[in-house]
Amino acid sequence: MPDSGFPWPIETTRLDNGLRVVVSEDRTAPAVAVNLWYDVGSRHEPAGQTGFAHLFEHLMFEGSVNVAKTEHMKLIQGAGGSLNATTNPDRTNYFETVPAEHLELALWLEADRMGGLVPALTQETLDNQRDVVKNERRQRYENVPYGDAWLRLLPLLYPPGHPYHHATIGSMADLNAADLATFQEFHSTYYAPNNAVLTVVGDTDAAEVFALADKYFGGLAARADIPAAPDGRTVPATGRPAVETVTADVPAPRVYVAHRTHPFGTQGYDVTTVLGTVLGSGRGSRLYQRLADGERIAQPDLVGAYGVDLAHAPAPLIATATARPGVSAERLRDGLAEVVDELATVPVTAAELDRAKALLSTMWWRQMSTVDGRADTLGRYATQFGDPARAADRLPAWLAVTAEQIAEQAAELLGAADRVILTYLPEEN
Repeated sequence: MPDSGFPWPIETTRLDNGLRVVVSEDRTAPAVAVNLWYDVGSRHEPAGQTGFAHLFEHLMFEGSVNVAKTEHMKLIQGAGGSLNATTNPDRTNYFETVPAEHLELALWLEADRMGGLVPALTQETLDNQRDVVKNERRQRYENVPYGDAWLRLLPLLYPPGHPYHHATIGSMADLNAADLATFQEFHSTYYAPNNAVLTVVGDTDAAEVFALADKYFGGLAARADIPAAPDGRTVPATGRPAVETVTADVPAPRVYVAHRTHPFGTQGYDVTTVLGTVLGSGRGSRLYQRLADGERIAQPDLVGAYGVDLAHAPAPLIATATARPGVSAERLRDGLAEVVDELATVPVTAAELDRAKALLSTMWWRQMSTVDGRADTLGRYATQFGDPARAADRLPAWLAVTAEQIAEQAAELLGAADRVILTYLPEEN
């Protein structure tokens, strides 16, 4: 295994307008991944504008000055490429993977919607995409069993006013209340070259990418007054659990136990990542072994734990289990809490630690095995930490975590006094 988590070349530059450009050459296959990270997510949204960042994930495919509605998608797919976009609390990203000869097309399209969406944005398009987002909320959150768990966990984990208090889907009332000019101003504020990182990985070289980036993005004006997101690094401990019980149309009781840990990218969160893998990844995890295989109180395919990789505040570690038939929510909740509590008192064995690190190594190299996976990773580290080369440090940091560090963090951060517990109960027939 390589000593570094990123054994490929990395070259960077910054255009005069502030756009950071990252290139990693790989001639293995005649394809390139183009990835744009914008430093805007739901944590940047001011009061009254929740859901804006996510709505723009949709609007950015609806046409720009030189590209008609839906043409971006048609052009990329017609060239044999694939594309998508995602939004989370920290950022919004847009990405394509295309045959190498279509690199220039992808860069032109991205530049056109960075600089040319606002003049092309119409009331009709805005209203249409608002309706799309409302339907997405119904399909993903409101009409799915347990679908609103994330919407409920965030305000339990982060107090009002904290940048992570609300989810990326936002408030439908906010989306409905804002006029076209407000949305245009949001795009003009955050979708600027000096608030973005362009990453290209694959069958190209830095000289070609830097020249094309300057050709298509270089004429876009920088934004001088991009507002910083509120500082969310400190979340005061309450000294008492935050508990919510929901009776809903769900097939079985389900319990979520969550704790705030450390921001993604820190040594503390590296420990959280390994801890979470020991606790809840796969059949060899403590949760599965105890609750699904041992006491048989949790459904085998609905038990686990995971960290949510948020970089600008203490990120959450979430453990969850769904009850087998005949098992009460109280018994399930007590069993789940007991396994979490034992991380501080029952030492992680060498076998558990080796297994967790093997799973994380596999996950990392699977991400690194594709040009689009590498492009997204480099974009993340350039955006969130100012240096794409820091991506090379993540896997070695996980592999350096010790059992003692896991026990110390569990004792410090996973206690019952500052725990979030969300319980779903089936409606009575």
